[in-house]
Amino acid sequence: MQIHIIAVGRVKESYLADGIAEYEKRLRPYVKIQITEIVNERQPPHLTQTQQAQILKKEGSRIIKAIPSLSYTIALDINGKKKSTEELAALLNKQEIGGTNRISFIIGGDLGLSNDVLGQCNERLSLSPMTFTHQMVRLILLEQIYRSFRILRGEPYHK
Repeated sequence: MQIHIIAVGRVKESYLADGIAEYEKRLRPYVKIQITEIVNERQPPHLTQTQQAQILKKEGSRIIKAIPSLSYTIALDINGKKKSTEELAALLNKQEIGGTNRISFIIGGDLGLSNDVLGQCNERLSLSPMTFTHQMVRLILLEQIYRSFRILRGEPYHK
């Protein structure tokens, strides 16, 4: 199975980049991970609704182009379904058993995801009702994917 994370923006903070690299390394025995960074649009200090819509549309177009064909897509969305780690593990297992070769997780930028992107996703997942930066979400998601694979393999998780 391959996990593809499509994320708007770059991770600039070294502590987050280090954490992401650590979980990418930990995941290698379980799954192939690919991270695609989508260029985020520059935002003026005071955005109008029209400007927000334009930014979401441009970023959304880039995201849609980056989604691999035949990929099961999951948008990270604060309004998405909340799942426990065990439920995420069950979802990954179900897709793998069902013959899905690739799962794509999509992380939006500061403004979230466009309706075009959300409409193309198989489901929406909320990591928490709290708000996190999109860079932090990348690290949290990788940790949860790692924890899910440990659960699926019956291995302890204590790190």
